[in-house]
Amino acid sequence: NRDYLSNKLYCFNKINWDQVLEKYALQLSNITHQYGSSPALNNLNIVVKRGEVVCLLGPSGCGKSTALRLAAGLEQLQSGQILLEGQLISNIQFQMPPEQRNVGLVFQDYALFPHLTVMENVNFGLKKIEKSTAIHRATEALKMVNMDSYKDNYPHTLSGGEQQRVALARALAPEPSIMLLDEPYSGLDSRLRDRVRDQVLHLLKANNCATLMVTHDSEEAMFMADRIVVMRKGQVVQTGTPEDLYCHPIDAFVAEFFGELNFVEGLIVEGGVKSELGLFPSNNRAIGTAVQIVVRPEALSITNEVCLEGTQKALVVESRLLGRTSLVHLSFPFPVLDKKKQKHLHARIPGVVLPKPGSVVGLEIDLSQIFVFEK
Repeated sequence: NRDYLSNKLYCFNKINWDQVLEKYALQLSNITHQYGSSPALNNLNIVVKRGEVVCLLGPSGCGKSTALRLAAGLEQLQSGQILLEGQLISNIQFQMPPEQRNVGLVFQDYALFPHLTVMENVNFGLKKIEKSTAIHRATEALKMVNMDSYKDNYPHTLSGGEQQRVALARALAPEPSIMLLDEPYSGLDSRLRDRVRDQVLHLLKANNCATLMVTHDSEEAMFMADRIVVMRKGQVVQTGTPEDLYCHPIDAFVAEFFGELNFVEGLIVEGGVKSELGLFPSNNRAIGTAVQIVVRPEALSITNEVCLEGTQKALVVESRLLGRTSLVHLSFPFPVLDKKKQKHLHARIPGVVLPKPGSVVGLEIDLSQIFVFEK
């Protein structure tokens, strides 16, 4: 019996209890929220793991900023609960004040104090610790974002990107359990945005900082996130890695968030999905079901081999070079039999591919970028 108990105790001690009883950095459970009679969130459940970047993605008014404000403590919770590092910080009966939550928050407009220097802005949230320690932390935070040489400047003397980095340093200085980012790059021009978000991503990962970020830009979400939560009307539509959501969208709403789409009507027949673009595979749907076929522009490529039997033909309407890709506007099918049934399709092709308007081309289709959804 002693040997048996000794073996059991050994196995017990070998268990990785961090995995068995994992404490998420942030956990929002069964959150329902409304403003007056207008619902903002409906039974929302989101978790963020330690060191993970999670993006809330959705159209304006879908509830993503409300979720962030609830996590920060800027809104009174109406139902459900919020845990931070396994500790209850908010439910209907209890609301921990925002300043006690150890949460870093970067607003859309950065919210720097104009009458304070860069150093004073970063030092603002460190009043509860010893002055020398606070100055050291603020200096280190500014070094992390390469803004230590601007410590005596005032916010109005800085560019948008520099202000954004100061706001990030201010949020990082208290060494928060989680970072909350509310569309932090929306005020930057495209080139600066690309550079700054790259710096921020590497900084967050280097600090192993759990992050919940709000954005309506799918490219930004794919660039920043380990997981993306797509929201619509206060609810989670689909959650997954950027690859999951791009390659396996649950419906047309999710698919359309990750780029422009072509839409074609279809019908389930024996052997697949029948459409004007051809016959495509089907996922065990009942024969006779009307479906919507979603085709990414990247799925369409063009060929000059229009004489081959079975080749789908289209008329080139316009061609535009967009830098790394070319966008070709097509009228389909060709020849035109009924103008009312003509489809306007977009093909996005790598490199310089600019057929002349009025020319006839053949269509080739990548089946991996075609999705079939019931209407």
